[in-house]
Amino acid sequence: MSEPASISSGIAARYATALFEIAKDANAVAALEGDVDKIDAVLKDSADFRDLIASPIYSRDEQSNAIAAIAPRIGIGLMTSNTMRLMASNRRLFALPQLIAQLRAQIAEYKGEISADVVSARPLSDAQKAKLAAALKANAGKDVKINATVDERLIGGLVVKLGSKMIDTSIRARLSALQNTMKEVG
Repeated sequence: MSEPASISSGIAARYATALFEIAKDANAVAALEGDVDKIDAVLKDSADFRDLIASPIYSRDEQSNAIAAIAPRIGIGLMTSNTMRLMASNRRLFALPQLIAQLRAQIAEYKGEISADVVSARPLSDAQKAKLAAALKANAGKDVKINATVDERLIGGLVVKLGSKMIDTSIRARLSALQNTMKEVG
């Protein structure tokens, strides 16, 4: 991990722990999880929002005021909004993506879940996600939350990352393995 990424993760971990503990004490972990999903969606969908949190040209007050204006529109709670405004006033809003990841991990641990990052060539249906989650639950012994993404370069199959395990059943990986085998023979 690079030094800036390490610093961002450390900053995010402190804010995430504080926010999670406040939510847990207020019996609002479910609301926090909803807020995390909403913020993550905005981060993925809005280049302007990504610029707001990363760009040094915006002052602390501008970032804080923007968060105050955006929060009600995307439907995040006061507890999460206040944390983001505090991060803005401390010039730490750049660590928001790492905060989301840290909060997801803490919420999953609290709920006794484990997250699986699944990459497929085409979007998975709800039935396919449920079947995959059941198969992974049998393997991991915990409830599994699927974080699905699409990468058409896989051609077909799946790449599943569950904790430190990675399962690659993609056609791209099989073709690559076949190519390496052919190189060894010829």
